[in-house]
Formats: sequence, C-alpha cells, structure tokens
Amino acid sequence: MTTTTKYVFVTGGVTSSLGKGIIAASLAKLLQAQGYKTTIQKLDPYINVDPGTLNPYEHGECYVTDDGAETDLDLGHYERFLNVPTSQANNVTTGRIYQSVIEKERRGEFLGKTVQVIPHITDEIKHRVQILGNSGDYDIVITEIGGTVGDIESLPYIEAVRQLKWELGEHNAIVVHLTLIPYLSAAGELKTKPTQHSVKTLMESGVQADVLVCRTEHELSESIKVKLARFCNVKKEAVIQSIDASTIYDVPILMLEEGLDSVVLDKLGLKSATPNLDNWNAFLTRHKNPKSEVTVGLIGKYVELQDSYKSILEAFIHAGAANEVKVNVEAIHSEYINKDNVKLKLSHLDGVLVAPGFGERGIEGKIDAIKYVRENKIPFLGVCLGMQMAVIEFARSILRLKGANSTEMDKTVAHPVIDIMESQKTITRKGGTMRLGSWACNLEKGSLAHGVYGVSKISERHRHRYEYNNDYKDQIEAAGMMATGFNPETGLVEIIEIPDHPWFIGVQYHPEYKSTVSDPHPLFVAFIKASHEYSKSKKNVSVA
Repeated sequence: MTTTTKYVFVTGGVTSSLGKGIIAASLAKLLQAQGYKTTIQKLDPYINVDPGTLNPYEHGECYVTDDGAETDLDLGHYERFLNVPTSQANNVTTGRIYQSVIEKERRGEFLGKTVQVIPHITDEIKHRVQILGNSGDYDIVITEIGGTVGDIESLPYIEAVRQLKWELGEHNAIVVHLTLIPYLSAAGELKTKPTQHSVKTLMESGVQADVLVCRTEHELSESIKVKLARFCNVKKEAVIQSIDASTIYDVPILMLEEGLDSVVLDKLGLKSATPNLDNWNAFLTRHKNPKSEVTVGLIGKYVELQDSYKSILEAFIHAGAANEVKVNVEAIHSEYINKDNVKLKLSHLDGVLVAPGFGERGIEGKIDAIKYVRENKIPFLGVCLGMQMAVIEFARSILRLKGANSTEMDKTVAHPVIDIMESQKTITRKGGTMRLGSWACNLEKGSLAHGVYGVSKISERHRHRYEYNNDYKDQIEAAGMMATGFNPETGLVEIIEIPDHPWFIGVQYHPEYKSTVSDPHPLFVAFIKASHEYSKSKKNVSVA
C-alpha cells in the first residue's frame, strides 16, 4: 500500500515488564487489519548472541522460528497476534551486533579505522533494523527496543533511532513510548511525574516521543492527558491510555478504542480505515463465553515462572476457545511428584501435559506422572522431553528394561532408549547447535496423529539434542507404544502414541510455537477436546 517502508519504534520507560511486546503486537494487528503489510522485530540489549543458552528463570521461554533462530519470547506474541511467521531477522541482540562488527574488523572491512560505538555499532544496528523494510515485503516495520530508557545497555539503540528518524525524514519514522502512570493509594492520585522524567531522559538522547502509551490501573482523566501532552511535547490525542486488561487479547480492542492506530497512521502520513477484526472478536467471544471447563495439569520444572512455558499456556487459550471450553491450567512442579503422592496430585485432572526442558532435575517426577496417566487412561500430551520421558517410562514399566533412561541423564545407562542424535555427537559448543527450526514429518495413516492433523505430511519446529533410539523401536512397538511420525530424511521418530489408551501422544517437536489466535494448533485442540470428553465421562460415572 505504501511506496516507502515506514518505521515505528516502541521504547519503554519508568520500569520493565510494562508490556512493550503486547502493545507492539496489538498495534501491528490493528494496522494489519487495515490492509497494511506489517511485521515486528525485537532489539534486545543483552550481550548474549541469542536467548538459546539462557536459563528460563533468567529470560523465560526461548522461542524458535521456522528458520531455526532461538529468539526472545516476544516473537511468540508477534506470531500469535499476526499469524505471520517470524525469522532470524526479527530478533537482534547486542551480542549479535558486536559479533558482526568484530568479525568485519577482523576481515579488514574498516580499512584500519578505529572501531567505535558511533558510527560502527550504530550503523550495524541501523542496518539490522532496515533488513525487513528493505526486503520490499512490508509497508510498516515495528521495532520494539528491549530494556528501559536510561539503561546504559540501551543507549546505542536509542542513538540509532535518533539517527534513523533524521535520515528517514518526516512521516517515515516515529517513536511510541510506553510508560507507567502509578497510582499512589496514600494520596489517592495518579502520578505523571515518572512519565515526565522518562520522556525527558529520552529527549536527552535526542529522541522526541511522538506517541505516549500510558500503562495504568485507573482511568486517565482528560486533565491528566492534557498535562502529559503539555509537559511531554505531544498532542493530546497522542496520549493513549493502556489500562490493565483481563487478557492480552483484549489489548488490540482497547488500543482501537483509544485510537492508537489512527494516531500512528496519521503521523506516518498514511490513511486509516476501520480495521476488520471479525475473526479476532469471534475468538474473544468464544474465549470469554465458554460452555464448560476442564482442568489440565502442566508438569514441568520451571512452573514458578509462567513465562517459561508461555507458548504452551497461550496454546491452551487458543485450543480452549476453539472447543468453547475454559482451560484451567494447574502448574505442578515435577520435582515434588513421587510414587507416594502422584495420585493425590493428578487424580482430579482432566488431562496432563508434560513439558519440555533440559537436564535431570525433576525427571523422575515426570516419569511417575506419565505412568499414572497411562495406567489411569487420562489424556496425555508429551512435548519434546515430555515425549522422551514417556518412552523411558514405557521401557521401564512395560518392557521391564531396568534403569532405561536417556544418555542426557546417564551417560553409562544400560538401555539408552533415548540417545544423543548422531549429528550432535561431535558438537561441544552450546549456542545455536541443537536441532532447530522446521523439519518435515510423515504421519502413519490410521494413527491418532494422522486423524488430528488430517494430512499425511506436516512441518513442525524443533529444539533438542536427544532422540528416540531406533535400536529399541521394534521392541517398544511390539509392546504397544507405536511410532507414528517420522522425519523422511533421517528416520527420526517424531511422534509416539499408545493405541490402547483414549488419548496418549508424545511429540519430539514443539507444537506450541505454531499456535495462533487465527490458527489454533490441531494437537492442542484435540488434546483439550479429549480432556473435555474425559471430564464428561468422569461426571457420568459419578452420577451413575
């Protein structure tokens, strides 16, 4: 729709965790719904090359794209809102910026010049920012800058924004600044001073905010908006209230009501229209008006931090809406599950998902949980490590392979039913070396998986080093656990299921990464449907 790609930069002030990613995704959704080809990218100020080596307690979930990039979890929000795949180009870290500049210096590309933050680092940032815009695929590129204005780590990014605003010219680049309006209960007042200081800090770096989005727990009065406009050099209509919402999926609607999209398009010199949000509103209606509910157990070892399993939790929301069912997720720490308490912890559940992860902590609890749901016919979905634990449990309990395990947990195990992938055996570096990104999978006709997907060939995203050991395949299948999905190139088993069970399936890949509002993942939809059926059957038995 446009001849020149327009850029929107989203910065944050006062405090972290205000929701820049949700605001960026909501704005993008509104622009997309008006016909503008829109994408979002994230600039992260930490020096790690990517989040792949970060503990989930540090940074939450590591999100993986089709092209195998290990990225910030905000890219998951971008995909869930826009239903458009992201890529390596959508996430840039300071580590990657400096790595690129240093490699160029080593190759002699700077012709003996002293390499400095300005211009070399800022030039690299500007180059990365414009990769998606220069592709010709997008009308508008929204760039979220991680961290908080004033952080020393963010300064090169803010400087790059200052230069880009100047170089791209009026109507081609604007800054949306997300800030906090705290409520002081002792005074009974909303306070604007933190926002004023935040905008001042931004201006000290030479950047003027064009739009203010103000996070608040209480409605902003007209007088507060006028005050903010006057002190922060923005128009009153560009002071946007972002009040706390019951769900992140309400935010696009709230931003539409506040006119965020209209203000942004006006400042970019673009026409605005009424966005088509019919599908989005239909999803919200189903989500907020469920006809029944189920309780699903999420078993993992990072359950104290919800961001560790962000995509799984969102996939449950999408699948719940598709089934018109409210999904109550009960987070259960696998370290605290054992043979003595497993019935107490799981017997009331309508379904159980055993989550992905790395390392041996909490493994035995996952195995005890899987044994319980297998024997008691409770719907089960195992994701990545969860699938591997299902194979180990089956080998121990049914095949009587004493001590069966993964070589990840025990290098000298007698029965390595899960073993390191052949392609991983010579790798010693940690970063970006796993089996990553989208891989094809052929499904066995007549299998549960084939019925769920409705096709014979799928493509799903991976992040793992260990795999189902095909040396044990015949033995395991003879005992009743079938391999029903295979990578056509490597023969890697991607899916296992137990036909003699109402709904028991484990997948080596991460289906949660591909679930969106417009496209709920079929595995999650089917799992919630099975959990609902199980819930109804329990009630029928109790009534009888």
